[in-house]
Amino acid sequence: MTLQRSPSLLVFHRSGAMHCPYLSGHVEQQLFAELSGPDAQSQFEHLSRHGFRRSHHIVYRPACRGCEQCIPVRIRAADLVWTRSLKRIARRNRDLEVTDVGPNATEEQYALFARYVGVRHGDGDMADMSFRDYANLVVASPVETTLLEWRDAGGALRAGCITDRLSDGFSAVYSFFDPSMDRRSLGTQVILSLVQMAADQGTPHVYLGFWVPHSPKMAYKARFQPLECFGPDGWGPPPVAPSDTAERS
Repeated sequence: MTLQRSPSLLVFHRSGAMHCPYLSGHVEQQLFAELSGPDAQSQFEHLSRHGFRRSHHIVYRPACRGCEQCIPVRIRAADLVWTRSLKRIARRNRDLEVTDVGPNATEEQYALFARYVGVRHGDGDMADMSFRDYANLVVASPVETTLLEWRDAGGALRAGCITDRLSDGFSAVYSFFDPSMDRRSLGTQVILSLVQMAADQGTPHVYLGFWVPHSPKMAYKARFQPLECFGPDGWGPPPVAPSDTAERS
């Protein structure tokens, strides 16, 4: 008789109250569990389709009392509406070549990452990350994680994105880029590249994490239409009409 291995069980916890990084005066709490073992990828894929995100070995989603402003969102890659502004951004960055370098963290990446975080998010938790901390975002992942690089014609690294591979597309974990090149809108270009890669591979989605409609930090996600949101009835259109806002991140 052949014994089949039972899938490992996830134990969920609720975090204590924390300061909300998106809405002033709000308190944040999270529902979270730890990923590990041979079932980590399948568990993560299932939870991603139910609105969860990953950070290191933790999957989580907001579970704030009296607030449902953090909405899990994903892009339908094949159906992306290429607005005039998105087309302009793609044209400005057509000299960039994107390369999948696998789960490999380098000092060059870290230098760009540290510069980006220092300029854009200097008051955040990532501002004090060492190279080892940065490398662990990639190499210590319990799921299929890769690092994408965007380089110009001269070989200079202009952007990077830590990305989880899913059977139904990509999940953008964290992107960083040259903060001195605002005109390129590199944050938007990273997402456009992921959308194109997903479409080329015949996978339907790019997961962008959480969208907070009233948070300026999250406004850029509304540029990518059709944007699907996860709610009580599953994935569907946004509860409010998004607008083609300027890039903020």
